[in-house]
Amino acid sequence: MPITVPKLVQWKREGRRWAMLTCYDYPTAVILDQAGIPVLLVGDSLGNVMLGYPNTIPVTMEEMLHHTRAVARGARNALIIGDMPFGSYQASLDEAIRNAAAFLKAGAGAVKLEGAFPEIVHALVTRGIPVMGHLGLTPQFVNVFGGYRVQARTPQAAERLLADAKELEAAGAFALVLEGIPSDVAARATASLSIPTVGIGAGPHCDAQVLVLHDMLGLSPGPTPRFVKKFADLAREIALAAQAFLREVEEGTFPGPEHEYTA
Repeated sequence: MPITVPKLVQWKREGRRWAMLTCYDYPTAVILDQAGIPVLLVGDSLGNVMLGYPNTIPVTMEEMLHHTRAVARGARNALIIGDMPFGSYQASLDEAIRNAAAFLKAGAGAVKLEGAFPEIVHALVTRGIPVMGHLGLTPQFVNVFGGYRVQARTPQAAERLLADAKELEAAGAFALVLEGIPSDVAARATASLSIPTVGIGAGPHCDAQVLVLHDMLGLSPGPTPRFVKKFADLAREIALAAQAFLREVEEGTFPGPEHEYTA
């Protein structure tokens, strides 16, 4: 059965945990959907892991919509969430509404936006566009933070985050990503909200957990963040397969008679 926004809120009431993974293309969407992952985030992290950008800031709406359409063609049951890229919702409410609507036209069932913008959330929700919020270490704010640093570490910052979370809930957000914050702060937010929280680097107390697919599969270049668990080492498997292909071509053993194309 297709996963809907009300279903996720219902799971919160039932105490049911769930998983979200990033997804950027059609074949991966088919695999993850068939595997039963209920929520697929077309994240602006595609800038880092798919396009080679140094961070998420350069990602454009055109790039996000291109990947959203691909994922939408592959996922039959998962709820697809489009990540609104930097600059796509900050300038004006009209621009935010127009860009968010474009995600739904591309096949997403909801959008996600970073930061404490309850007025934008309210404007989108009242126009039929479900919104997932995102607080804590918000990557689009990397230049403000001075790097990827844990947020809400002081009592004052923790209280600010909790207040922002309540404001986003009141504005109509159906879920809230909590990234890079202390576990106890995430636990307080989860307990105080009637909408599900989705943790990443925020400890075990959230209602759901999300990871960047390429981090989880061991495909991301560079060091692995501490909060990531590698559930596979596909970079090694791909390298071994490529080396085997190279070796058989050089030796003349591939293609063999069994690989000949016949009409």
